[in-house]
Amino acid sequence: MAEIVSLKTAIADLVHDGDVVALEGFTHLIPHAAGHELIRQGRRDLSLIRMTPDIVYDQLIGAGCARRLTFSWGGNPGVGSLHRLRDAVEDGWPSTLELEEHSHAGMAAAYAAGASNLPFGVLRGYVDTDLVDRTSVRRITCPFTREDLAAVAAHRPDVGVIHAQQADREGNVQLWGILGVQKEAILASARSLVTVEEIVEELEPRPGGVVIPSWTIDAIAVAPGGAHPSYAHGYYERDNEFYVQWDAISRDRDQFAAWIERHVLGTSDAVEYHRSLEGVDVAL
Repeated sequence: MAEIVSLKTAIADLVHDGDVVALEGFTHLIPHAAGHELIRQGRRDLSLIRMTPDIVYDQLIGAGCARRLTFSWGGNPGVGSLHRLRDAVEDGWPSTLELEEHSHAGMAAAYAAGASNLPFGVLRGYVDTDLVDRTSVRRITCPFTREDLAAVAAHRPDVGVIHAQQADREGNVQLWGILGVQKEAILASARSLVTVEEIVEELEPRPGGVVIPSWTIDAIAVAPGGAHPSYAHGYYERDNEFYVQWDAISRDRDQFAAWIERHVLGTSDAVEYHRSLEGVDVAL
């Protein structure tokens, strides 16, 4: 059953050096606050999984938390490259980064397999591309139709982390809006953490909402604004200017390190992080 704790306590209890960790959320509800706490606590040698690694993984990689990345697309959405990711891959700074690249469909199938306690996922894909020669994919024959299909090993993270709008006091979580593989990431993981905008007395059913029951979650931590600079549907909008400014911040190693020192290592939680951004240029 889920326990409501501080984010600092949740990360300390659930995430260890060398773990396989998935921080999931698509377009919005991206768990930035949890990523920041991983940096504050100095986690190292993490094998990160994410369908679309963006700024939060750029920060984790640049801060030296990661040794491996399994993904299907990586970039600063709407802007360009992830410069800390590129620096790690191209120049080994701050450390070398192993890559395992998949298609979006392959990543989704791998999460679904893990959530279903199956060893692998099956899909039509990885055809007429050299990606299959660069990643972990096998060809199998359907025993019923003899069709040639692709098989991907199930994602089974040690820890799955997502951000959601609400949890109730019993530890049930609800998220709504554009959804990705958050539910599958939680169900596929050995341990799980959900950061939320708020705790409510009772979850109100939402159109298209997904409820993740308490018994599938280990810890819940309140982190208001915890998806910034992405948005939380019904709570706050996407900070488009941050994404633009991140391109300049992340290009330079020293500027990146100074930003992390001031806004992440120099703050204790999501509330202080947001205070650190008030009234200043994001790039400072």
